[in-house]
Amino acid sequence: MGRSRIWLAASAIGATVAVVAACGSAQSPSNPSSAAQSPSAQTPAATTSASADAPTVIEITIDKGVATPTNAEAQAVLGQPIALQVTSDAVDSLHVHSVPEHVFDVAAAPDQRFEFTVDVPGRVAVELHDLHVTVVTIEVRP
Repeated sequence: MGRSRIWLAASAIGATVAVVAACGSAQSPSNPSSAAQSPSAQTPAATTSASADAPTVIEITIDKGVATPTNAEAQAVLGQPIALQVTSDAVDSLHVHSVPEHVFDVAAAPDQRFEFTVDVPGRVAVELHDLHVTVVTIEVRP
């Protein structure tokens, strides 16, 4: 009876890890050549911020199944708006893993803008759900 309980607990833990990893994995790029990238190979996101009240803007392009940027890093200030400026040739879904979380439906269209704020400082991952890539990680500081 003891082994059955251990096996059941291990199965439940494994299933939970698999479900969480399916959406939140930044280590499962769809492009095998990018799997070998080290953190030092990450590129900064194209961001702009004209003033303290202006949003931080991150430009994202999806073209023929390839997202640009990928694994980029950006900076933002707590409570300041963050805008994702998206041009895409395919439908997808942007997941913003922050407090609060945000999900934006991306259409196959140019110049889409999705704006949000973050209430808790820390690292915020922005992922494309269908392409299974992390576009940018935003360091939100107080």
